[in-house]
Amino acid sequence: MRARFLGKDPESQVDNSPTLFATDRTDRVTYIAQGWKVTDPQALADIGPVPDHETVIEIPEEVLRFYVRRHVEEVDP
Repeated sequence: MRARFLGKDPESQVDNSPTLFATDRTDRVTYIAQGWKVTDPQALADIGPVPDHETVIEIPEEVLRFYVRRHVEEVDP
């Protein structure tokens, strides 16, 4: 699987850059999100159990806009 950079949080600093990537999987469309690991006890309690092979991350809304831009460009060039 390869990952293609879509964009990073324009407000981020070096070594603190929430980022969104698209993958080239052929069986389904997937994305890889790099973000801040959620450690807040209340947020984790609200989310509930997370399987050991998964993690919960927080990303800024601006990073999600890279998904929208990619989707809009592909559907309506």
